[in-house]
Amino acid sequence: MQDLLTKAAGIELVIFDVDGVLTDGRLYFGNDGNEFKAFHIRDGHGIKMLLEAGVEIAIISGRRAASVERRMNDLGIRHAYLGVQDKRTVFEQLRTRLNLAVEQIAYVGDDLIDLPVMTQVGLAIAVRDADPFVLRHAHWQTPSRGGRGAARDVCELLLEARGQLDSLRRRYL
Repeated sequence: MQDLLTKAAGIELVIFDVDGVLTDGRLYFGNDGNEFKAFHIRDGHGIKMLLEAGVEIAIISGRRAASVERRMNDLGIRHAYLGVQDKRTVFEQLRTRLNLAVEQIAYVGDDLIDLPVMTQVGLAIAVRDADPFVLRHAHWQTPSRGGRGAARDVCELLLEARGQLDSLRRRYL
């Protein structure tokens, strides 16, 4: 656990996948063809706390959806890449633009498409219900499932490792 906290303390950027991580991975389509996604409110609050603590947040998703764009705007996430087939290229561009070492980056994923980036970062995280092959390549597995609090688990781990979680929580008392 100490090794995990040491890695987590040095993270300056967290990259989240969307489908299966920020959502439960199911796709909903209306009769009009519009796509709907459900996001967990506590995940969003965790992301806002992490941003407030000075950690950059990005998403890299293989799908493009207006609902994702809206949610990312609501949360204040400036680095949102949608419809990406080659996540490694976007990861390298983002890493270079933010001038970060790979050890300063965490990636949260759930499926095979996430592995090219997960295997490059300092802290690879898989959600509890990730593909078993992906779980084998993660440094840590969230207690919660994707879309059901997994992002909040990640945020609280990083805030705890940075020594900021208790003070952020105390503001609500």
